[in-house]
Amino acid sequence: MNDSTLLSIREFSKMAGIHQSALRYYDRIGLFTPAARGSNNYRYYTPVQLIKLKFITVLADLGIPLTKIKDLNNSRTPESVIDLLMRQEIKLDRQMHELRTAYSIIHTYRDNMQSGLNAREHESSVREEDMPDELYVIHGPAADFKRGDSFYEPFVNFCEAAEKNRINLNYPIGGYHGSMDGFVKAAGKPDRFFSFDPMGDSKIPAGRYLVGYARGYYGEFGDLPQRMASYARENGLAFKGAVYVLYLLDEVCTVNPDQYLARVWAGVTSAKSLVT
Repeated sequence: MNDSTLLSIREFSKMAGIHQSALRYYDRIGLFTPAARGSNNYRYYTPVQLIKLKFITVLADLGIPLTKIKDLNNSRTPESVIDLLMRQEIKLDRQMHELRTAYSIIHTYRDNMQSGLNAREHESSVREEDMPDELYVIHGPAADFKRGDSFYEPFVNFCEAAEKNRINLNYPIGGYHGSMDGFVKAAGKPDRFFSFDPMGDSKIPAGRYLVGYARGYYGEFGDLPQRMASYARENGLAFKGAVYVLYLLDEVCTVNPDQYLARVWAGVTSAKSLVT
């Protein structure tokens, strides 16, 4: 086979590893035309065109639009191609970041939902648990609950400040109480809201926690705060640090707000250890 051998579109597509439909489309838009046409307007190509086609296939496989490839097809230089590749690299970096974020959100919700389905929430729903690993979150600004405020006003403020605080609102949103006393007094009014973002800059430390569950809409915890406080007294525990609230099952996975499931965990230690 020499450089002047004419190949049918079927032969050329097989040799080039590209679909015939793509070759026809490239021809229609003037990006890559056949070397000759036979009877019935059949397209014929030469082996040397494989080299010319590589410029197109390499850049097209990198996601560069055909219109930009066409602009450079007959007038490209190393400098112009470098500039094009740099701009595509920036675009791909952004897309990879978006994909990693989407994967992280999927993983976070899936883990939360599975934990919610496995939760032992009835009767002895308050128990001690060791959290071996630190969890990370991003805290929003202080939730300024004014007299008469419902749950919504400070939550709206949190959402409005999300971009400024680099908070992705697609992650599950939780509530932070500075102490157990604060949670008992106003369980539905956290000191701050937080995004349950594993790449956050604030950590929920590993350690011993008292954990409880509550079904119902946001801020509706029933007697869970009191049951957690009673369990601590009866078992010689003292609360240490903050209280965190996160809905494992929420509007993402259930239509009925009565089926929302909140997980509440509060750091504890032995009351004796505080005395000594």
